[in-house]
Amino acid sequence: MKTMKYYAIALVAALSLNVATATEKTNKKANKVVSYKVDVAKSNVKWHAKKVTGEHMGSVNISDGALMVDGTKITGGSFNMDMNSIVCTDITDATMNGKLIGHLKSDDFFSVAKNPKAAFKITKVEGNNVTGNMTIKGITNSITFPVVMKMEGKNVVATAKMMLDRTKWDIRYNSKKFFESIGDKAIYDDFEIDLTLTAAK
Repeated sequence: MKTMKYYAIALVAALSLNVATATEKTNKKANKVVSYKVDVAKSNVKWHAKKVTGEHMGSVNISDGALMVDGTKITGGSFNMDMNSIVCTDITDATMNGKLIGHLKSDDFFSVAKNPKAAFKITKVEGNNVTGNMTIKGITNSITFPVVMKMEGKNVVATAKMMLDRTKWDIRYNSKKFFESIGDKAIYDDFEIDLTLTAAK
């Protein structure tokens, strides 16, 4: 009787160990972080800035990047933007368009000759909110914004909208924070970014 009881206990222990081992293996497999390389041809940054008398919009190319994904959740990653690629899409006159782009590339705005790249690196993810370091003009600030991620076939697609206060990156041109009496020449400090990142293994 004692022998049968011993074998029964041993059998239960063995089964429990096997179940625990299998569960651990399953969890490790489910929690495997995978690196996805950003497809720059399918990714973009769109910008939208406003002033008292109007607004302008355009885009900037992403030069490279990667996303770290655990199942259906982004856990890390980074990307770089080619500031020389900045364009304006709302001005149809070539001369006026060129003047605006030249001004945006100047030291009044993004100092592109000195800082040809802008960058973002994720530092923390909580739920759908991503926190990371945004570097523009060589100046880094932490920002937080919500991200929507979905799988399209074998690709990861992450989209986000964010508002940036340009003065935090020392872009002061025609800002009422620094030029109170500028009147209708004022450009609003906040500008909007629409981000789309498509990445594949």
